Amino acid sequence: MAAWSERPVVDFIFDVLPVRRPCVGQTRRWMISRRETPLRESVSIMKQVIVITGASSGFGALTARALADAGHIVYAGMRETRGRNAPQVAEVARYAAERSVDLRSVELDVASDASADAGIAQIIAETGRLDTVIHNAGHMSFGPAEAFTPEQFAQLYDINVLSTQRVNRAALPQLRKQGRGLVLWVSSSSARGGTPPYLSPYFAAKAAMDSLAVSYAGELTRWGIETSIIVPGAFTKGTNHFAHAGTPADKARAAEYDKGPYAGVPEQALQGLASLEPADADAGSVATAIVDVVGTPFGKRPFRVHIDPSQDGCEIVNGVADRVRAEMFRRIGLEDLLTPRVIEQ
Repeated sequence: MAAWSERPVVDFIFDVLPVRRPCVGQTRRWMISRRETPLRESVSIMKQVIVITGASSGFGALTARALADAGHIVYAGMRETRGRNAPQVAEVARYAAERSVDLRSVELDVASDASADAGIAQIIAETGRLDTVIHNAGHMSFGPAEAFTPEQFAQLYDINVLSTQRVNRAALPQLRKQGRGLVLWVSSSSARGGTPPYLSPYFAAKAAMDSLAVSYAGELTRWGIETSIIVPGAFTKGTNHFAHAGTPADKARAAEYDKGPYAGVPEQALQGLASLEPADADAGSVATAIVDVVGTPFGKRPFRVHIDPSQDGCEIVNGVADRVRAEMFRRIGLEDLLTPRVIEQ
């Protein structure tokens, strides 16, 4: 076989394309970038202790409930549990009682080092372990890039990227001590797929978060820690992502775009995104995909799962990029970093 550098890029594309395509209008759920090296032994799955950030609404709330329904001990991380999110805390308790599942809330403000440390410490103190960390917290913005201040870009980066670093620094020592764990990142197809205008701060932050996830993956496998990246497409219904999107602070600069040659672009972009979304697109399919990944035996979990009803092409680009990453690891003699190490308990 020719070395990867001698093969045309189109070969890589065909290598990672799925065998079966869904019907038009059907939510797409592709597992494209799989582990390249099979594990010599599989490990059975047990009830896991899971924390998910940003679980007051949207994908986070849906996923927390779905994981609890699957039999896991789930901590729904959110900020201001005694303030703004007190109703969400009450809803978590109601759901757990009605369904007889182990769903708990925990104060975890991903924008605060102290809160992340305290939240993770509470989970470990109550359960004695932590098996899965799900990075879901994030925030969107909408408007012309020039009208956002640098401080707004930094804030979006903090919420979408630095938040994961705070939680990782709090949680990874426990996972490394256990010699087993899963870090699951909720990325976005915008990181490498079609990118409509007026979403640049969010797109840039999610691309950075995805890149961080990929880098972390290779640095955790020898500790027995797996990485999976969930890549949702644009779900314009079923979450508050678009409804709660931030807007530019520089209103005057934004108005120049709205009244100039870009008049009507915001409406066209949002309407266009909505028109690409099949009628049966369900935000709950993201939660279902996460439950499936968590429930997959150690060492068999996919590196990426795309849930993209609009089919924006991200899975093709990610497939190529992840294949190139795997080949680079082989070329530099670090192929073992592609597969989580089985550490005897």
